[in-house]
Amino acid sequence: MDHGPRAVNRWAGRGGSGGGGQGGHALYGRAPAPTILLKRCIHRITTTSVITVPVVRRRGNVVLPSERRLAILDEVRGRRVVRAESLAERFGVSLETVRRDLRALDREGRLRRVYGGASAGVRAAEGPVEQRQAQHADRKRAIAQAAAAVLNPDDTIFVDVGTTCLELARAVPSGWHGRVLTNALRVATELAGRPGVEVLLTGGQVRPGDLACSGPFAEPLFDSFFVTRAYIGAGGVHPEAGLTDYHPSEGVLRRRWIEQAGQVYVLADSSKLGTIAPYRVCDLGRVAAVVTDGEEHAAVIDELEVSGVAVVRAGAPREPALAAEGSRPAARERAPQGRRAGALTR
Repeated sequence: MDHGPRAVNRWAGRGGSGGGGQGGHALYGRAPAPTILLKRCIHRITTTSVITVPVVRRRGNVVLPSERRLAILDEVRGRRVVRAESLAERFGVSLETVRRDLRALDREGRLRRVYGGASAGVRAAEGPVEQRQAQHADRKRAIAQAAAAVLNPDDTIFVDVGTTCLELARAVPSGWHGRVLTNALRVATELAGRPGVEVLLTGGQVRPGDLACSGPFAEPLFDSFFVTRAYIGAGGVHPEAGLTDYHPSEGVLRRRWIEQAGQVYVLADSSKLGTIAPYRVCDLGRVAAVVTDGEEHAAVIDELEVSGVAVVRAGAPREPALAAEGSRPAARERAPQGRRAGALTR
């Protein structure tokens, strides 16, 4: 094939802009430079064939829809919960575009749509109790110390099943005297030998591992007692989905104690924040405070506080001391908008 000057002249003569002869250039009377030829070639292609690529622009960068959806998944994994408005602002697209992305990801099972945004998918099951006891043990002890610090003499309390609630039982001051109701054999065993501590166990069917009691034989104890405060465990704590758990039969008991407690404190280390377990227990408007740590998912803590949920960060350097603050609303009343619970109440 001829690639020399004569070939270039022939191409330029057919495609030139006229006035330069058969093989001449309109301005210089000679063959166009290669750069000019390339520009003409691009011009011919783009004027005869239009290719449309669906892209959005974010801060000057071109982002394909598939890339945007991967970025949304990264946001959900990192923060556990994201709002559609925030995603639209970040990616520079409309709210409806973000909603389409969330619907597509939800259909694929890669996240869970919730009111106003999305969260990580529902976690199907929790790990073995031995594994959970070893995970975040320091955090759980700090949470337990914060929760035990507000016990008053002669309180009647409910202590739920779970590894953090078991740490609470261990953190009860040695000189404390009062009544403890529980559906957890491990909690009952921990406190039964304490002088001055009366332990009432619900009975019922025992689940292996956590040794939790549930079922119809566990329920009669609810008919005889109201408790000053209930310390509740959780499989997940989510700003939109609320308090969730893995075992429906135990969730039924948990709901009963929430109804009959003066105040309800959810004890959950920060790894559970933003998590959704399969069974919904209640919305977070029913709890006085979530007692957690600040090690993970700060964005979820912010979401909880913005929605009016009181959050106590156990062991936080600047967290006010856990001390009596006088009377507060009952557990079923939502904390005032935006209030941070710097202390648990006696």
